[in-house]
Amino acid sequence: MGEENAGMLSALGLDTPTEAVYRLLATRPEGWGVGQMAEQLGLEEQQVRDALDRLAELALLRRSADRPGGWRAIHPELGLQLLLRRRQEELERRRRELDDTHVAVTRMIADCAGPAVGGAEPDSERLIGMDAIRSRLEQVANKATDAVCTFMPGGGHSPASIEAARHNDAQILLRGVEVRTVCLDSVRNSAPTLAYARWLTENGGEVRTVPTLPLRMILIDGTSALVPLDPSDTRRGAVLLHTAGAMTALSTLFEQVWAVGLPLGAQQPRHEGTGLTAQERELLTLLAKGLTDETAAGRLGVSLSTVRRSMASIMERLGARSRFEAGLRAAQAGWL
Repeated sequence: MGEENAGMLSALGLDTPTEAVYRLLATRPEGWGVGQMAEQLGLEEQQVRDALDRLAELALLRRSADRPGGWRAIHPELGLQLLLRRRQEELERRRRELDDTHVAVTRMIADCAGPAVGGAEPDSERLIGMDAIRSRLEQVANKATDAVCTFMPGGGHSPASIEAARHNDAQILLRGVEVRTVCLDSVRNSAPTLAYARWLTENGGEVRTVPTLPLRMILIDGTSALVPLDPSDTRRGAVLLHTAGAMTALSTLFEQVWAVGLPLGAQQPRHEGTGLTAQERELLTLLAKGLTDETAAGRLGVSLSTVRRSMASIMERLGARSRFEAGLRAAQAGWL
């Protein structure tokens, strides 16, 4: 557990002081007291006590048999595996909840957007054309006082789209409004989009990535939401929703996706037992559902050739000579 791995436990849900205390106990098992640990780590004694309580709750500490009232740390090899398993189980549960919420949200958008035939209604506004969408979004975002939360599906984004987002975000951040954005994992391969994401984090925003996103969406203060009229065809236009029910559903959807997202800059983890990245697991799941390579590539925000290379790599790891055989072996191995 050297310095080059700093931040690893934070990515698994532990704050920095708790991680520091665990590292110290794991590497210096001399039985230091709270005061000694606080002095060594540059922490307050209460921070050390809180960290010890948290580590005990997570079963990363055991009472010392040699030192009454003392603690011993679970060996990192066992402790980290335990944290990883818990994290993976939590992510799987949240993904199942996310699938259910996605279905409900898609139906809700269709219900809200369907009756509007040009013009505005009290609870929804239909916007046709990029100029209309950007103009209305600027008006609404300019009034934001709390938070702006965004889903950015697709891999790389056009320079015009990035510039428009950067302009709006800069104005919002200057007013101290929270900005949280979820992109696809594939943006890590798009230099312009990745540069925008890094600019956002450097200026006070937060960015996380996930393998796929349910739809394009911008939430403003939990009171307004801009979503596509048709999530499967964003060219049809957008609808601006204001109803409390819609906001509750969309805010829940955002928080569920945010919870399973990986902070920008964090190393892509591989699933314990399969060696697959989250993107590879999602690809297997999409193809198992019967989606074509082209559709899967669109969902993941990657090229068709990337999908085929990834699938070839998965087949090789499974020792399968066909996709059908790969599907069977993946299911038998518990990869799906």
